[in-house]
Amino acid sequence: QVQLVESGGGLVQAGGSLRLSCVASGRTFSGYAMAWFRQTPGKEREFVGRISRGGGVTDYAESVKGRFTVSRNNAQNTVYLQMNSLKPEDTGVYYCAARNGASTPYESDYNYWGQGTQVTVSS
Repeated sequence: QVQLVESGGGLVQAGGSLRLSCVASGRTFSGYAMAWFRQTPGKEREFVGRISRGGGVTDYAESVKGRFTVSRNNAQNTVYLQMNSLKPEDTGVYYCAARNGASTPYESDYNYWGQGTQVTVSS
């Protein structure tokens, strides 16, 4: 199993940037595909981005393409979400998630979750 801890959230003005980090416990991090989801006000939890076990393949929700980047450092057991050109619509609680095997964009496929970190973008 793996335990995940997110950090890096906060309050930022529209157009600004934040980098979220997710640190995983354990020694099998490279065996887990990773993803970021967010819970926005009044909406279902939605997919943001994902990254393959080796980090060679990434995928993003249409709403964040060109602005957000997912990366990972397997040696440090860490996955990142770099968020640029932030918009008020990006406000929400961001969650790091892990699963064995290939990455997917589906919440139900992930069985390990972090506690979430709040991102608030002011207009």
